[in-house]
Amino acid sequence: MAQTKEQRILEFVKQNATKGDPQSVVDQIDKYCSLKEWAMNVGDEKGLILDNVVKETNPTTALELGTYCGYSAVRIARLLKPGSRLLTIEMNQGNAAVAKEIIAFAGMQDKVEILEGSTEVIIPSLKMKYGVDQIDFVFIDHFGNRYTADTKLLEECGLIKKGSVLLADNVVYPGAPDFLKYVRTSGRYDCTNYPSHVEYTDKEDALEKAVFKGE
Repeated sequence: MAQTKEQRILEFVKQNATKGDPQSVVDQIDKYCSLKEWAMNVGDEKGLILDNVVKETNPTTALELGTYCGYSAVRIARLLKPGSRLLTIEMNQGNAAVAKEIIAFAGMQDKVEILEGSTEVIIPSLKMKYGVDQIDFVFIDHFGNRYTADTKLLEECGLIKKGSVLLADNVVYPGAPDFLKYVRTSGRYDCTNYPSHVEYTDKEDALEKAVFKGE
């Protein structure tokens, strides 16, 4: 059976990255996607914005919506303080399998837990099933049509608190106008926009940081 692009990325990582070195894994995925095949990771340019927001937030509990190949999970996990954890939700079984191997190859498997399924099913079960009290940082990078619904779900389930930071990717391309309108006009968030480019291209994009002000 022919390999998927995601499996080819995994093979490239195994052949070229240093096992147990998360930065090396991130760098090699960037190299592959720049030179060989484009893939929808957050990428190197937007990745630096992600890094800075994670460092500023210094989360104990982080959540990612959309694991894909595990690139951003590795990127986030390598910055987490000891005892912190990242839960990452992925609907696609094949992607989740690749991500699991990439995360383990990077040595981040003790910090990252992949939850397979849809966000609308998993988010409401985070407290009871996964022992999550509240989330300090959320990276939103899955389906644009779920950004607003899942943000509201996080609020309704009491999973975010005053000071919780949401960071959403692809808010310009392919775009998340409903999400931007919601976080900027609901009165519940302080927002900052970070102009950037679509990963591995010169097409304009941006990340939006929304800090929850509480009810």
